[in-house]
Amino acid sequence: MSSPIPFGVMPDGTPVERYTLTAGDLRCGVITFGGSLQSLQVPDRTGKPVDVLLGFDTLEPYRTHGKSMGALVGRFANRIGGAKFTLNGKTYHLAANNNGVNHLHGGLVGFNKRVWTAEAAGDHSLTLSLSSPDGEEGYPGNLTVRVTYTLTEEGLTIAYQAQSDQDTVCNLTNHAYFNLSGHDSGPVLDQTIQLLADHYTPSDPLSIPTGEIAPVAGTPMDLRVPTTIGAHIGEDFSQLRQAGGYDHNWIPNGQAGTLRPIARAASAVTGISMEVLSTLPGVQFYTGNYLQGSPAGKGGAPYANRWGFCLETQFFPDSPNREAFPSCVLRAGEVFSHKAVFRFSAG
Repeated sequence: MSSPIPFGVMPDGTPVERYTLTAGDLRCGVITFGGSLQSLQVPDRTGKPVDVLLGFDTLEPYRTHGKSMGALVGRFANRIGGAKFTLNGKTYHLAANNNGVNHLHGGLVGFNKRVWTAEAAGDHSLTLSLSSPDGEEGYPGNLTVRVTYTLTEEGLTIAYQAQSDQDTVCNLTNHAYFNLSGHDSGPVLDQTIQLLADHYTPSDPLSIPTGEIAPVAGTPMDLRVPTTIGAHIGEDFSQLRQAGGYDHNWIPNGQAGTLRPIARAASAVTGISMEVLSTLPGVQFYTGNYLQGSPAGKGGAPYANRWGFCLETQFFPDSPNREAFPSCVLRAGEVFSHKAVFRFSAG
């Protein structure tokens, strides 16, 4: 049974705890603030443990950093254009907490800034829960959320479940920043990425999808074969210029709703490879373009731009306002049930 250790106290006196999951040579640390993945140790090609997640040693940087480091994100991950959406003929207004225009990651106090409740804790798994009342951050419906982290000798599975008593929108993800050479090793530009996606959703200058489903072929967004992250990131391509690098939604091939491979990444330095599988229709590949100015990371690591990359499994950004996109509407009484798997190997 996994016993928690104290990780700090919120300003209102709520304690934050840290749980450790173990499976074979893998170890994973989770804190109840934001349900955040705080560490993930994976053996490299020599068997030496490498912490492949950016994170902090204390609570305060998680509270003040604002980059959702390792956190569970909701009620709607990513952006909603104009900070509003219409559902069943009613318009809901949300916080414009992104560039003063758009809504980002659930609002001013999204799930990434809440203290989650540990419902069940074992050596290999941890179930966290959260209740979001009707009207919180402008969203309709009383939403209950459960997320289970399960660690096996192969890797980490994140299983998401949510239910609402009213029709609402729901888009849950985890915002882990990976660095397969080690969280303190520097930029990830020499690591390889492969996105098993023929199409992506181009964005406007404020990172709201234009509505187009565009082929990646012939563009720097074509990552269908393993490519070093830095190979094309600086090219004179409007999508890369306006986002400061990669920060876009790709549409993985295969049937959404089924667990299928969507991405692979690897470090030649450690030999660590990661395969990502998901049931969700999209994935946001983000290259940490705005990490500069972060508080010091674990062990004093000076995190800076492009020291980590994210693979956020998701519904498409702005999907509440895009009828052509897969629907993120969660009907009253239905169950949001999705899964993401991160498998590791070394060689």
